[in-house]
Amino acid sequence: MSGPLKGLKVIEMAGAGPTSFGAMMLADMGAAVLRIAGPGVPVRDDPRDVTTRGRQTLPLALPADESIEAFLHLVEAADVLIEGHRPGVMEGWGLPPEVCLSRNPRLVYARMTGWGQYGPLAHTAGNDINHIAISGALHAMGRDHDAPAPPLNYLGDAGGGGMLLTFGVLSALYESQRSGHGQVVDAACVDGAALMSSALYGFKAAGRWSNQRGANLLDGGAPFYDTYACADGKYVAIGAIEPAFYAQLLELCGVQDQAFDAQMDAARWPLLKLRMADVFRTRTRDEWCRILEGSDACFSPVLDWDEAPRHPHNRARETFVSVDGVVQPAPAPRFSRTPAAPPRRRVSRQPQHVLRDWGLSEAGIARWRGGPSSTESSVPPESL
Repeated sequence: MSGPLKGLKVIEMAGAGPTSFGAMMLADMGAAVLRIAGPGVPVRDDPRDVTTRGRQTLPLALPADESIEAFLHLVEAADVLIEGHRPGVMEGWGLPPEVCLSRNPRLVYARMTGWGQYGPLAHTAGNDINHIAISGALHAMGRDHDAPAPPLNYLGDAGGGGMLLTFGVLSALYESQRSGHGQVVDAACVDGAALMSSALYGFKAAGRWSNQRGANLLDGGAPFYDTYACADGKYVAIGAIEPAFYAQLLELCGVQDQAFDAQMDAARWPLLKLRMADVFRTRTRDEWCRILEGSDACFSPVLDWDEAPRHPHNRARETFVSVDGVVQPAPAPRFSRTPAAPPRRRVSRQPQHVLRDWGLSEAGIARWRGGPSSTESSVPPESL
């Protein structure tokens, strides 16, 4: 492993959504992440499961006594523990923060949930769309007079969840270097989605944002910040907010209508959007790319999942890579001195070898396996 987090040891309670995404980010940066597959978690090796890349997986029959003891030995060697269960699950297994911190006082015990560890909804089921709904963010997604449009799972699971989790983990690690003490990190998707809306709450307080969808500066209300259909049915994206960039957009598009001069007159926006739509329908997307791409008009083609990896800019930066034939995003961000290694699929190793690497004694491994230490594990290596 290489990267700025080389040497960091992380235990991940295997799950989906934000926990898996956050653990992937840590593994991408060189951390040794061990996924613990507890009860009901399938252990499989599928290269298409991109967010589990770069980790070893160890099945443990929690809360069996032998598995609990093996888990706590892993905790003693770890820097970070990440879990994404509902509040109370880890406590039910006998692995609450106080037990783990008693075995490793420097441990960062990070808890990732949708609603958080407390509050009226903390013990209820929910997914990304539910978490962003009560943050205010979902209300702003979509067009005027249409229902709010789910922004995939970017805002709750990925940005407000997994990225918030990694920020909390690294913040707590930095503090522990000075204090010598670990702590519990309570990361919640609803908190993260709200935090990502900070600028918009500021705009709302300043009277620069309304509750009407599709009528504001950044939600498709402005003619210079929206997507437009082209002659071939494909789309382009325009984001020319700054006056100089807006002027270049109009010039390159051949727009000479003086009605466009009052850029920030929101009362004119609905009419100007119709006129701008007429302009972009006169050429195909590729023709607009030849005219506008590379200029300061804040223009981009709207690419699909197949086109994006082939775009010259993404190819130059190697934004996408192929691992075992699966095209996927590369680790980010970039580092000048300690670059991350290319991503790899999950590492297949026998469980006893994983436990040995993490410092578990031969006697402890034998107790966990329920037999003499010389007996090979019944778990096939391809499932790890």
